[in-house]
Amino acid sequence: MRLIFEKGTTGRQGFSLPSDRFTDIPVADCVPEYARIDSPKPLTEVSEVDVIRHFTQLSKFNRGLDDGLYALGSCTMKYNPRVNEVVAALPAFIHAHPLAPEETVQGSLRVMYSLNTLLCEIVGVDQFTMAPAAGAHGELTGILIIRQYFNDRGESRSKMLVPDSAHGTNPATAAMAGYRVVEVKSNERGTVDVAQLTELMDDDTAGLMLTNPNTVGLYDDEVCAIEQIVHGKGGLLYYDGANLNASLGIVRPGDTGFDVVHLNLHKTFSTPHGGGGPGAGPIGVKKRLVPYLPSPVVTYDGEKYHLADAGEKSIGRVRAFWSNFPVLLKSYAWILSMGPDGLYDASATSIINANYVLSKLKGAYRPSYDRFCGHECVLTARDYKEYGVKTLDIAKRLMDYGIHPPTIYFPHFAPYAEETMMVEPPESESKEVLDAFIEIMLKISEEARTSPELLTEAPHTTPIRRTDDVTAARRPILTYDDELALKDQLNYRAEDIDY
Repeated sequence: MRLIFEKGTTGRQGFSLPSDRFTDIPVADCVPEYARIDSPKPLTEVSEVDVIRHFTQLSKFNRGLDDGLYALGSCTMKYNPRVNEVVAALPAFIHAHPLAPEETVQGSLRVMYSLNTLLCEIVGVDQFTMAPAAGAHGELTGILIIRQYFNDRGESRSKMLVPDSAHGTNPATAAMAGYRVVEVKSNERGTVDVAQLTELMDDDTAGLMLTNPNTVGLYDDEVCAIEQIVHGKGGLLYYDGANLNASLGIVRPGDTGFDVVHLNLHKTFSTPHGGGGPGAGPIGVKKRLVPYLPSPVVTYDGEKYHLADAGEKSIGRVRAFWSNFPVLLKSYAWILSMGPDGLYDASATSIINANYVLSKLKGAYRPSYDRFCGHECVLTARDYKEYGVKTLDIAKRLMDYGIHPPTIYFPHFAPYAEETMMVEPPESESKEVLDAFIEIMLKISEEARTSPELLTEAPHTTPIRRTDDVTAARRPILTYDDELALKDQLNYRAEDIDY
């Protein structure tokens, strides 16, 4: 497929403008200097229908949830009811301005106040802040609250414990907050090594950042012992809620001793997250940490809702306005439509789906840990290296069968982390869809043994064949001029590319 710039014909245009009625007025009187150009911009000369057809064809190259299984699940893309999109697009919401007088946005404030109440009930804490823009921003907010708590007590704790099974943002967040990050190893079951945690936890440790279930999709069944170890030394427990899709209605993090709970509304609570946004990463805290929440907070005096200052102990503002409000709206609508039983069913179904996939595929793709998992399972393709096949090849071959590849080469900390792939089939996928995915995976397993070239040269049927990842990383094409320069170097025409 050619670039839109290569489809132009001299003199062709897709619009018409009225004749210039201001020819007697100097350009300098109409256009500021910064907006003037000496020569016309090299825009493509195409008709309107050329543009429509070009971008329609490009759109058909995309692969998303509306096309079929998206094996990245709730971490990136699970089905989100369209009615929630409608709710978030209601005129009274989309036209509300963050600086509007409080009396004109009472509905918006009520939504945030009510969402806070619902989230507190779901995760077992006392108050949330909706301010953080997304997951990592929420993490930073939560860790700054912990730091402020100890500063207020006159304790200068300098260390933060982070399991090797944590998301990569956890250690980065702790370091940004000024803590020295100390890694806690996993045991042979893939969960926190309690013995090592006991050795590392001391009076200089601010706390532990824990994901449960963890990055390998495994529940930390010794979480009660972990809570006693951390709290026994005066530390605080931080809960990374990226995997809350495995816990809704089953267990509340606050009930297991967590002091700070971070949620990704854009993952668990109905907002498409593919492509990196939009997001919302609210932070919930237990009562003793409420004074340290960022400003503002939504309050209710019995008659009206207000945006109030959090108080003198607050960590201050973490952003100009409150999160991405449409994400809050979608989450609020989803929670109300699901109800307690629906939330439980969502988690239970995602857990059943993941364990079903694990049980059906573990004979062909050995799991990193062959045990009951949460909402995601980690398989490996290390047995196919003897045929010259890697996990990347399997992922590329899946594209030929119309399946979006799962996360590959992650996580990397497990004893058998070589050639890993993480499959996360969320609650929205039926048994029929999972069976079709399993059948394709088993067929690819057979191909790897008998016709490995089918995998190493895959994909065969996609608009764009296998890309050169190294060149793309080292010599990215960021502008049209970069594209032209590369063409000159490689001596090819765009229409000659094997798409």
